[in-house]
Amino acid sequence: MIASILPTYSRAPLTFTSGAGSWLTEADGRRFLDLGAGIAVNALGHAHPALVEALNTQASALWHVSNLYNIPAQQQLADALVDKTFADTVFFTNSGTEACELAVKMARKYWFDKGEDRTEIITFTGSFHGRSSAGIAAAGSEKMTKGFGPLLPGFTHLEFGDHDALNAAVSDKIAAILVEPVQGEGGIRPLPDACLKGLRDLCDQHNILLILDEVQCGMGRTGKLFAHEWAGITPDIMMVAKGIGGGFPLGAVLATEEVASGMTAGTHGSTYGGNPLACAVGAKVMEIVSDDAFLADVSRKGALIRQRLEGLVASYPDIFEHVRGAGLMLGLKCKAPNADVVAAGFAQGVLTVPAADNVVRILPALNIEDADIGAAVDKLDAAALQLRRDHA
Repeated sequence: MIASILPTYSRAPLTFTSGAGSWLTEADGRRFLDLGAGIAVNALGHAHPALVEALNTQASALWHVSNLYNIPAQQQLADALVDKTFADTVFFTNSGTEACELAVKMARKYWFDKGEDRTEIITFTGSFHGRSSAGIAAAGSEKMTKGFGPLLPGFTHLEFGDHDALNAAVSDKIAAILVEPVQGEGGIRPLPDACLKGLRDLCDQHNILLILDEVQCGMGRTGKLFAHEWAGITPDIMMVAKGIGGGFPLGAVLATEEVASGMTAGTHGSTYGGNPLACAVGAKVMEIVSDDAFLADVSRKGALIRQRLEGLVASYPDIFEHVRGAGLMLGLKCKAPNADVVAAGFAQGVLTVPAADNVVRILPALNIEDADIGAAVDKLDAAALQLRRDHA
């Protein structure tokens, strides 16, 4: 008999009832240090006082009116994003996969309005752009697409890092290149700054749009507000979600005025996107996370936890291979099965997130305390020691 909740998730045997900062409390009273942050969502940890206040204040005034009317909190957040980024305009969604749908529509509509037959979008292996029709077609992996055909056409899938294939794929049919500056689900695979610059140059040379998926790596996660800033480039379109809502469902598509020119009244919409509750929280997240001193501290914390993790790898070369990533978006490449590492962490009271390429993701709150970083790595050390003993 099927469960009342559609069984599409393989859940850990844990039920959390409350959280504060980087800690979660299980129904049985056990406390866990959270290095997953709801898969890079809880940017400011659990129950951050400023976010609780923003949500409660808005909830006591107005929840929902739809986009038939002006929404002050939405305007406030849009203005802040435009002020701090390359973008001239923003559309709000409820999730990253909705952002992907609009990014694809916007790129194709741009060329349609110019009278050019450009619909093809180049994407890369190991990518993840959500689980909607456009998202799975963009990623293209069998795991994501098997049984869900016919797939949305118009995507060219290339091997991650294959420069020759990329150059060969360029034609006058290409509307855009879609890429994550740091692949998250793909195993914390950063695109080197030189490669991101090269992609921007290639797009400029061939008049191709550059779409960046910063759903997981954006909103301060790497120590810059958005990861592409490290390379000193800007996209034409950018997808944002996860951390922007600090735990409240919220996503966005940011774009230049030129590229967004085709998206006129009636070309796209959302019932809930940019609702007062989400944007009240998002505006407070943006206010905190975009501060230069806050971002500098993310980089400092990232260096601290990376140093500790490097020591962990050195102590357990039979369990781990190396550390990779940027800021507080780190991956432990494992020799032991990553699922075993995650499970061993559960037993020690620390939460991590598995990814492809046998990687365990380390995605803590951006404001994690230094003491909690130390405690978390100590717990991972204990987990690795137990794994070693179990396999001795």
